[in-house]
Amino acid sequence: MWDPVVERLDGARRVLTPDLPGHGDEPPLTDASPPALAAAIADRLARDGIERPHVAGNSLGGWVALELAAAGRAASVTAIAPAGLWREPLVPKRSRVRAGARALLPVLRPLLRTERGRRLVLAANAAHPERIPPDAALALVRAYATAPGFQAVNDAMRASRFTALAEISVPVTLAWPEHDRLVRRPRSLPDGVRSVVLRGCGHLPTWDDPEQVARVLLEGSAGERQPRH
Repeated sequence: MWDPVVERLDGARRVLTPDLPGHGDEPPLTDASPPALAAAIADRLARDGIERPHVAGNSLGGWVALELAAAGRAASVTAIAPAGLWREPLVPKRSRVRAGARALLPVLRPLLRTERGRRLVLAANAAHPERIPPDAALALVRAYATAPGFQAVNDAMRASRFTALAEISVPVTLAWPEHDRLVRRPRSLPDGVRSVVLRGCGHLPTWDDPEQVARVLLEGSAGERQPRH
């Protein structure tokens, strides 16, 4: 999902895009909570000599990015539509959407070749599914449908909250896609937290408007606190 943004950061930042535990090629953890995911990412980066990177994430990844900053393992954080800022833990829920994605796996390739098919499958997550190339759309849906750690991570995410936002001492940017159907903005945020809107974007905005997302990441990792608006 980050591919169209990464190419726009080339030359301005050194960019790493690690998979979360239980996703991609990374094995699941026994503890699938966001703090445990953040610790695993931090340890993996530290083994490569990276101690306090500027971090960014989307949805659950946004929560993990916030956990890294709260633990003193980040120089700044940009969280896009971050999970965890809800008022109370959410009730456990099995994802019907994921079950549907798994059922569609045998016919995904021809379905996602058409703009109509991409809108049908990805409209809940992207404001402009037609902008996602067929191969990228296929990779997105397959990764979501087949991640071995998804259910444990989802259960742990829904059972908790992120409550340390006011305690983070490094620059924090929260970016809210204008057409997000999945995550709501909190009614209030701590002083010093920068809050921006990603215009024309859905919950996964990197293909909706990669230029806008790249700009927010560059601003968020510039190293200076910016006023909230």
